[in-house]
Amino acid sequence: MIAFFNDIWVFLQIIVGYNLVVPVVLYLIYLIKRKTESKSLIRNNQEHDYAIIVTAYEQTDTIPAVIDSILKLNYTDFLVYIVADKCDVSALKFEDKRVVVLRPPETLASNTRSHFYAINHFLRAHELLVIIDSDNLIDPECLNELNKSFDAGFSAVQGLRKAKNLDTTYACLDASRDMYYHFYDGEVLFSIGSSATLSGSGMAFKTSLYRECLEHQDITGAGFDKVLQKEIVSRGYRIAFNENAVVYDEKTSRSDQLVKQRARWINTWFRYFKFGFSLLARGIGKFDLNRFLFGIILLRPPLFIFLILSMFCFISNIWISNTGLLVWAIGFACFIIGFIIALVHARPDRRIVRSLISIPKFVFFQVLSLLQIKKANKISVATHHYSSKNINEIEK
Repeated sequence: MIAFFNDIWVFLQIIVGYNLVVPVVLYLIYLIKRKTESKSLIRNNQEHDYAIIVTAYEQTDTIPAVIDSILKLNYTDFLVYIVADKCDVSALKFEDKRVVVLRPPETLASNTRSHFYAINHFLRAHELLVIIDSDNLIDPECLNELNKSFDAGFSAVQGLRKAKNLDTTYACLDASRDMYYHFYDGEVLFSIGSSATLSGSGMAFKTSLYRECLEHQDITGAGFDKVLQKEIVSRGYRIAFNENAVVYDEKTSRSDQLVKQRARWINTWFRYFKFGFSLLARGIGKFDLNRFLFGIILLRPPLFIFLILSMFCFISNIWISNTGLLVWAIGFACFIIGFIIALVHARPDRRIVRSLISIPKFVFFQVLSLLQIKKANKISVATHHYSSKNINEIEK
């Protein structure tokens, strides 16, 4: 009986601990692949026709800035569709005919409902669509860079979301977290033959694929991107990652904003992590690296959860096993090295580096978020935005 419980304990530690070392393992594979494959993407001369969908819920303060950035794109073949759900649109007046303001007669309270409201009101049959949040700003070369990925044969692309604001410690820590995930779940994962995970905005798709994946589903609450990526990868497509297709995203700058947002995100993981099992099984059954690796990533808990669980296992081994203690120390060392690699690769602002000393406080507020996951989607269906910077202010 003691041996049985010991085996269970070892198994549970493996389930938790592999999350610490997987990024470094993937990085080593990435280094090998990068030496043998070229990452350059060549753009054809043809411009694809884009629909840029900007979704807003209740709040429109940041809409003028995002539209201003879109209209400065070094690109011509696009239309912008603003879906102002439960919003006062009286101030949304744009002279440019490429901007279409849509105000649904009934509250949608859903990202996908807003997207399909725009799709159903397209002024022409757009080949591609880009999803942008109302707090985003878009780099002038973004569509040109997305074209390179589509011209290379991909049907879904995730761009790079950079921080729009670094005005508080919370915003800086949020940005550092994004750097970690964009590197390992974006560039590394895609480069070794799997798919980049979707980030909710700054992503583009063939319109036909988006409709095929989600038109038959009514997704409420947070997490439409989790369902979408599962549908895309399960169909055998790879989601490309393009680090040069840049969108600037507002980072959480206040503790109350952080708790509400993370409560929704954690709730989303508990709702959808099961997708990882089906993709993992399909990957093994079909000898498909894309599905297999992506399934592993989907099973991984949020960063702070597996770090807390790992610390619990480490402390427990002080009384249980010196060997286990050593193994966990190596695991934490791998994670720290992996985190540093991601930050170095991203070349972070000094404010982000200085903010790392406050990681324990950041984790504490995410623990508070964990306590609110049952009512997460009742708190709010969207994060309240506070930054109204434009693209020129960021570039300075």
